[in-house]
Amino acid sequence: MTEQYRLTIATRGRGSTEITANIAALVQAAAVDTGIAHIFVRHTSCGLAITENADPTVRRDLEMLMQRWAPDGDPAYRHDLEGDDDMAAHARSLLTGTSLSVPFAGGRMLLGTWQGIYLFEHRTQDHQREIVVTLLG
Repeated sequence: MTEQYRLTIATRGRGSTEITANIAALVQAAAVDTGIAHIFVRHTSCGLAITENADPTVRRDLEMLMQRWAPDGDPAYRHDLEGDDDMAAHARSLLTGTSLSVPFAGGRMLLGTWQGIYLFEHRTQDHQREIVVTLLG
């Protein structure tokens, strides 16, 4: 059995937004009891990640690392049509990825104790991001 949903998440510019509860609500309400939740973001300048949800300094440090690995406005970038953060956002999207798979059973995701699911916005401006959640069981 398969169920599919679309979520729209408003971001406030660069940073992370926890979406664990959004996905958990879909899993809990699903007719599928055991399976895999596949989570996919339909954009090329943001990404998804599972990381620690207990200490917010983890996400701050991840953002600092992304700034080092894909800095805004690097003069070597050719793709800058939408501003200094344009190419950096695409590169950061490759670092975080565009999809995740999380097992679930009994209406609950089987995440570890300190794991949370996050949407990482890599652009400096606010955006509406669409996420497709497919529950396969």
